[in-house]
Amino acid sequence: MAKAGHAWSRAAAAQGEAEEGEDPLDAMIARTGCLEQHRQLQECMAERQDWRHCQEQLRAFGACMARRQQRE
Repeated sequence: MAKAGHAWSRAAAAQGEAEEGEDPLDAMIARTGCLEQHRQLQECMAERQDWRHCQEQLRAFGACMARRQQRE
């Protein structure tokens, strides 16, 4: 399955900006250590088109980010 990108990054690419390289938001999330949970949430959202059906992934991503906040 193709990676679900962020709407704003797709819009920027459509306006002629470089599409090469990593999505800046993905890079920022990768630094938190929660990229896998974020990608699982993105995939669920792309498949289900409704965040209410992605509660498990949403909780996992939120818990990961909360752990990251506590470490800082």
